[in-house]
Amino acid sequence: MTPPPWRRRLKLLASLVLTPLGLLTAAAVALDAWGHREPPPGTWDVIVVAGCRVTPDGEPSVPLRARVERAVALWEEGRAPRILFTGGLGDFPPTEAQAAASYAHHLGVPQDAILREDRSTSTEENARFAADLLPGARVLLVTDTYHVLRAQRVFAQHFPDVAATGATTPVAFRTQGALREVLAVAYYGLAGRL
Repeated sequence: MTPPPWRRRLKLLASLVLTPLGLLTAAAVALDAWGHREPPPGTWDVIVVAGCRVTPDGEPSVPLRARVERAVALWEEGRAPRILFTGGLGDFPPTEAQAAASYAHHLGVPQDAILREDRSTSTEENARFAADLLPGARVLLVTDTYHVLRAQRVFAQHFPDVAATGATTPVAFRTQGALREVLAVAYYGLAGRL
């Protein structure tokens, strides 16, 4: 007797998901979905934008532009009076913070609402150096959707009150980043850094 079509499809789906690649993919999709949450209502002391790479021509990369645009939209809603851009010098000048701040200013954010932390080279340093500049601040963090879970937990080690929300980038950027982020979350978790 031939099993019904739904049972064959279910068996195929289970065989795909229950492989290492299937589990990695499912975890990546879950991380990305988690980051699409809206931040809780209310206002914050500062919006913090996690750093991201700069292109060879000195412009913010597509993910960094998306982060800045999300932060500017939240600032325009009145969610915080200032935006802190983080990120040091990567492969190309200027610093990630400077490229992001320039883009935000181009989008209409006045210079007196812009802060920069331009030494950090990792999520942990983003959080630590931001806390050095704004100790005890209530933070609304903006990063890529797939990065929200880990970034919020890292920032919560340095700030008393942190909410996070994700900026959505094209699928091509999110796919690679989300797969890599699964490994980062596992590493940070095993190392006791979450």
